[in-house]
Amino acid sequence: MINRVVLVGRLTKDPELRYTPNGIASCRFTVAVNRTFKGQNGEQEADFISCVAWRKQAENLANFQRKGNLIGVEGRIQTGSYEGQDGKRVYTTDVVADSIQFLEPRNSTGGSQSTTDYQSSGNTSGPYQGSSQGQYGGQNNQPSYMNGNEDPFANSKAPEVSEDDLPF
Repeated sequence: MINRVVLVGRLTKDPELRYTPNGIASCRFTVAVNRTFKGQNGEQEADFISCVAWRKQAENLANFQRKGNLIGVEGRIQTGSYEGQDGKRVYTTDVVADSIQFLEPRNSTGGSQSTTDYQSSGNTSGPYQGSSQGQYGGQNNQPSYMNGNEDPFANSKAPEVSEDDLPF
């Protein structure tokens, strides 16, 4: 049996970081994913998918990403239920993120920290990777620009995105 989900979309709001009573970081967020077709009115439609990240991945997401940022999420679907305040059963479906990739350079969306600031924050898994294993399999084999060499995104311009292009 297989339960794998791969999403590429934009955050619908700033991620909110919370901690369990045991001190484990948790972050709930929603990703807007455009559909491959347009609706009857000719407008692009999107699905809004609830996700959750845990531990260091949750902290990285909350600290380095904001509403509208493009991210990639790989994980699994998890369903659950709880009793609402009105006593009725509420059913939930979330994507539990195993890996989150930040798909835009920080400076393209107004971020003020540089890649070296990100590296010094304790992340050893690559500049745009939120998983604990990282893009390089958990080894500290960082790309050359992380070691002080030229940033490959230094001369790239951010894509023009108007409010009309965002699905939320």
